[in-house]
Amino acid sequence: MAQVNPYLTFNGTCEAAFNFYKSVFGGEFPYIGRFKDMQGDVPEAAKELIMHVSLPISKETILMGSDSSYAFGQTTTMGNNIAISINTESEDEARKLFEGLSAGGKITMPLDKTFWGAFFGMFTDKFGINWMVNYDYEQK
Repeated sequence: MAQVNPYLTFNGTCEAAFNFYKSVFGGEFPYIGRFKDMQGDVPEAAKELIMHVSLPISKETILMGSDSSYAFGQTTTMGNNIAISINTESEDEARKLFEGLSAGGKITMPLDKTFWGAFFGMFTDKFGINWMVNYDYEQK
């Protein structure tokens, strides 16, 4: 079966963002590479930026990311370019992840019971990434 792995691109804040996500989800980075690790000429300003990082957040999902670099023709528009939806196994897990990830960000829909039988909330974290946290009562 296919696996969905969200990939997030940042404008120089990838390392800080992924250290924050690691503090919430736990785990370790199986890989973290910087542009300086590439062969060839890398502009000085891009050397310490993250080329690729991965963080397993469950058995099925790996959160991946990188910084964009003008040196390689990439630019990133932050904010509404991606939303990550997390389906939890309990209301308590939903609360923990929602509270942890939304710290310092902006809650757009408070975590609450919904008319469709879920405990659901949305927010934009302090790095401009949109998240949705969901626990389905109907399936438990």
